[in-house]
Amino acid sequence: MTQRAANPPDPRRFPRRTVHLDFHTGPDIPDVGRDFDPASFARAFRDAHVDSVTVFAKCHHGHLYYGTDRPERHPGLDPGLDLLAEQIEALHAVGIRAPVYLSLQVDEYAAREHPEWIAQGEDLKLARWSTSAFEAAWNILDLSSPYADYFADQLDEVLRRFAPVDGIFVDMCWNQPSVSRWAVDGMRREGLDPADADHRDRYANLVARRCMARYSAMAEKALPPDAVQGVWFNSRPKTGLPEERQFVRHVEVEGLPTGGWGYAFLPYVGRFVRPLGLPVLSHTGRFHESWGDNAALKPRAALLYETSQMLSLGLTAGVGDVLHPRGLPAPAVYELIGSVYGHLERCEPYLEGGRVLSEVALVTDPALGDNPGPANMGAVRALQQLRAQFDVVLPTADLSRYRAVVVPETTPVDAALAARLDKYRQAGGAVLLVGPALLRTDGAPALPGLPVDGLAPAPAGEAFLACEGVPGAPDGFPVISHGERLTARPRPGAEVLARVVAPYFPRSWDRFCGHSYTPPADPTEEVAVAVGDGVAAVAVPLLEAFHEHGLETYRHLLGATLDRLLPEPLLRAGGPTHLETSVVRTPTATVVHLVSFLPARETPQLDLVHDPFPLLAVPVAVRLEAAPRSVHLQPAGQELAWRYDDGYVHVEVTTADGHAMVVLEHA
Repeated sequence: MTQRAANPPDPRRFPRRTVHLDFHTGPDIPDVGRDFDPASFARAFRDAHVDSVTVFAKCHHGHLYYGTDRPERHPGLDPGLDLLAEQIEALHAVGIRAPVYLSLQVDEYAAREHPEWIAQGEDLKLARWSTSAFEAAWNILDLSSPYADYFADQLDEVLRRFAPVDGIFVDMCWNQPSVSRWAVDGMRREGLDPADADHRDRYANLVARRCMARYSAMAEKALPPDAVQGVWFNSRPKTGLPEERQFVRHVEVEGLPTGGWGYAFLPYVGRFVRPLGLPVLSHTGRFHESWGDNAALKPRAALLYETSQMLSLGLTAGVGDVLHPRGLPAPAVYELIGSVYGHLERCEPYLEGGRVLSEVALVTDPALGDNPGPANMGAVRALQQLRAQFDVVLPTADLSRYRAVVVPETTPVDAALAARLDKYRQAGGAVLLVGPALLRTDGAPALPGLPVDGLAPAPAGEAFLACEGVPGAPDGFPVISHGERLTARPRPGAEVLARVVAPYFPRSWDRFCGHSYTPPADPTEEVAVAVGDGVAAVAVPLLEAFHEHGLETYRHLLGATLDRLLPEPLLRAGGPTHLETSVVRTPTATVVHLVSFLPARETPQLDLVHDPFPLLAVPVAVRLEAAPRSVHLQPAGQELAWRYDDGYVHVEVTTADGHAMVVLEHA
């Protein structure tokens, strides 16, 4: 267990505008650090409004960048240049923090010198990022081998050389199954069967966590008494944090939208880590695509969107860069980063001491890790578009802080979760259950008093939804229902929002009508959505279908259901569907973030952002207990006309900036 200081550090000292300065430099680069100048190096970051730079002790190539007698020191680094020491000293001289980076399971030097340390698959093939020996790719080291001690020696030297450190970033720390002789022996000692893939996964997790405990304990001894961050182990699923938070003081979220993560990743993961109570730093990159795309810059609007989204989610911002081997930061890169970090710095005073408010909990299955799947992605997108203020939580989370709980299709409702939901419901909370979540894992109803009964898997085949009293959805018009549903009949007193309409007959290879599905015929006695006594039952996979098909009727139906459960939401806002909102409460104000950018698919794999999307006379209403003293738009400094009516402050917002904050000063 990591030891903590008696008094928690001041969160205002946690870095807010950071750069992750990659420096993966192969051994054939001959002039490492040739152009490095401490003053110009530090000035580039200071002028770009950066307050922390993660600098490299050890890269993926396994080379070291500081003064050491170890043979791994980069061969192209001048013997007289202690690059890391001079970088840290230069940054500290201008008031910038300098956490230190070390690569863990990717180390080409160690892989070359000790190929027996490379992890092995069940087929005895080496774990590598390519199956070809003739393609440039990283090898993956086995933490059950002596490599774990080798890395510990490197870390120990870094900590002794540079203590007190501003933080340690240990990269490439995932669970890597292996059948090396060390891994097989270790599994047998633990009573595990090396021939069982599940046991190999369990052992990989055990080994990783033991290494995390060891390295964390080492790093803690090298931190200053008032440390605001310690060691971070990157590349691990955030759903493991409730158990792994003992090893860390803060959280870092890596997610480059154009690098494979996509623009839907951070709104999910950010809302999951936020309620854990640890400071959170998020990373994007200045690259057009992903890490290693050194010679390309993303549009300013894209970087402004990504960093403003971080700020609106209650996270601090990080931008990844790659330092040229010669050690000189590129002016164009820091003009770009500085232009967006200047915006964030102007916003920060209005958020000081604030916390993001959420009134809805989306319960996710921890087995999904950082890959939430269609149901959760559909839920996040729909809830964002509905302006709901929500967190993503595990089934074991404290639900009492939320006014409503949504359990999507892919979250198993076991007896423990069912009991917690029932207790929450009895205390006055509202519950929305979708698809299979209406049934416990043993087949019983998830909650007593559901507004429907007769729950069972429906026969295969298409069906349709006919909405009733759903704003935005025409009454009675049959809309295709994608996915497998449950049969459900309304109980007395339930309000039905959508009924099931049957087709003439199920489509099959030998009996079909038209291009796609058989047309709808007649309404049935079954319902798709019903609400009663603070519980909503959605018998169709509405969230999965919204993710996969994007049919707006599904969003309207979810919105109408939430309106019944939360008739007085924290926030209402008009404007374009893509508008992202969040609400922050500070000691002196309530702040509403408005983030308006629209990514567009412009290449086979890339969603790009070129411009902010203007907002024109967008109505915003936020629930407050009393009328505010004043309302203004920041950081533009514009006073806004407002009215207070029935517990809500109403304003209209016009801005072309892509991100703005409505600041309601408390009376």
